[in-house]
Amino acid sequence: MSEPIDRVPVYTAATPQVPDPAELRARIPGWGVDLDPRDRPACPQELRAHTGAHWDYPDEQPEHTPRERSMEHEQLPPVFGTSVPLRGLSGMVRRNAYRNFSEAKAAHWLLLLAGDRIDAAESHLRALLSGRPDNPIAESGAIAQWGRRRRGNTSRRIDPKHTWLDPIVVLGPWVGAAVGVGLVARGLARRSA
Repeated sequence: MSEPIDRVPVYTAATPQVPDPAELRARIPGWGVDLDPRDRPACPQELRAHTGAHWDYPDEQPEHTPRERSMEHEQLPPVFGTSVPLRGLSGMVRRNAYRNFSEAKAAHWLLLLAGDRIDAAESHLRALLSGRPDNPIAESGAIAQWGRRRRGNTSRRIDPKHTWLDPIVVLGPWVGAAVGVGLVARGLARRSA
């Protein structure tokens, strides 16, 4: 016969248990290392005297152009990104999201999503006007994916059942845009005739 195992009683709302720290320390290796700084291997490095920092708050990066910031924040962080400044219609939509809506509102995030989609459309239009339009078929990888399936190679996709949706999701907006441009051109041709 086996000896009975000491079981820890189950916690229930009717009988809450506050375990003794010494008992927890004995039962769980490493429990409570954050209670005593001497038990923390990184503690000396965490003290300000050992970091070498000469400031309590870092010097602020100059704000040459107004940056977007949530209305919940009084100021920008000391260092912020300036690699992609807001521009065009997408920038106006994003500024509106930050200026008029709190981060707790769905409208804030929906406007930011709309700004991203508008930015993508602006990028496609800029590429088209520059004479080097985007190639959605080649850039999406649809041809490469189709070729791998034809050769019998298995894809490492998590959702192989949904592979048939790729052409619709990737090429659908392009086909829709082409149909829209065609309808507009046909309408203009009828008006002028």
